Amino acid sequence: MMPSGWRVRPARFNDAEAMLAIEQRAHSHPWSRKQLEEILDSDHAVWVLEDADARCMGYAVLMLAVDDTDLLNIAIEPQCRRRGLGRLLLREVLDRVRERGALRCFLEVRVSNIAAIALYRREGFTEVGRRRDYYPSRQGREDALVMCLELSVEEKA
Repeated sequence: MMPSGWRVRPARFNDAEAMLAIEQRAHSHPWSRKQLEEILDSDHAVWVLEDADARCMGYAVLMLAVDDTDLLNIAIEPQCRRRGLGRLLLREVLDRVRERGALRCFLEVRVSNIAAIALYRREGFTEVGRRRDYYPSRQGREDALVMCLELSVEEKA
């Protein structure tokens, strides 16, 4: 259930600026403006989380396939973290891909991103692999955990 004043909606091309600002504040190695614009111009599923004033406070990017979906990016405005908004956005986009018939959702997450790993585990994701030196980091490269959630209509909370 969406808290009062918040909503998740499909992203529009004019959301790129707000998404870029969040991306730059939220990630140590952010996507570029060009990457975000290309994603918004593609057939990827992109949703934004808006507050009561219709300001973009987060977004999620997914790549949909026949049975599987990949969560490519999820970001919440840093000043809004620790309020359950990441969980809210994650649950909402998972419900939407579940409605489209996805059976599984995969993602990669930095091994150092303890908060995100904890969120994904609480939401039912399990570790299914590891990609060595997958992400750039300040110290060189960093491993990624590959996680998967089996989706079904019965799993809806």
